[in-house]
Amino acid sequence: MRKFLFRLILVIVLVIGFFTYWKYFFTYSEGYRAGLLQKFSSKGTLFKTYEGEMILSSVQTNANMAIASEKFLFSVDEEEVAKKIEKMQGENVVVHYSQTNSTLPWRGETVYLVDSVSLKPIYRGNPQ
Repeated sequence: MRKFLFRLILVIVLVIGFFTYWKYFFTYSEGYRAGLLQKFSSKGTLFKTYEGEMILSSVQTNANMAIASEKFLFSVDEEEVAKKIEKMQGENVVVHYSQTNSTLPWRGETVYLVDSVSLKPIYRGNPQ
């Protein structure tokens, strides 16, 4: 009976461990997003997290204004990256993100975790 109980508890612990890893830490997808960094702040009642918002424009006018756009909400869990992003507010940036299946309160509000950022090079057509 003890062997059975030990094995049952071991299986339950392994299943809970695997589920926790898959739900909160497994990288579902990763990639890059480019756009205008519109908002970035530190917020939270119990856990302070860094949250950001980018405007991803799909169509732009000659005046470099976005006509059709979509918002990309993201979280940052590394303070060094957060400080870098704070300095780039209002700029066109490229971020690298990883998407998890769900989020934990101390890692941010969104499933998109940004781990690096750089300024987006400006391309103004064919230079002739």
